[in-house]
Amino acid sequence: MLKKFVARATRHNRIRAKITGTALRPRLCVYRSNTNIYTQLIDDVAAKTICSASDLKIKSWTKVEKATTVWQEVAQKAIDLGIKEIVFDRGGFTYIGRVKALAEAARSKWLKF
Repeated sequence: MLKKFVARATRHNRIRAKITGTALRPRLCVYRSNTNIYTQLIDDVAAKTICSASDLKIKSWTKVEKATTVWQEVAQKAIDLGIKEIVFDRGGFTYIGRVKALAEAARSKWLKF
């Protein structure tokens, strides 16, 4: 089990070495646990979180539906701040399931990756 976590951390470090977020094009960071999903828009230059959302308050849907709902929360906050482009950081997680649903919801609305 420890090998699995170390492998994800290694993938995440490799991804983070290649991408950074700015105020005009922040990084959309995704973290998923077994039960929840968390997202943040991060400005790496200023080292600040611009906005964040999670599915902790959503109780009655499937995990994929929760991921798309979390994206809608982040999208509304980003629209209010005038953000139109992001850099997607999947956090070392495989691009399937909830991570894929969140990314596709982001692309389908208005966001450029």
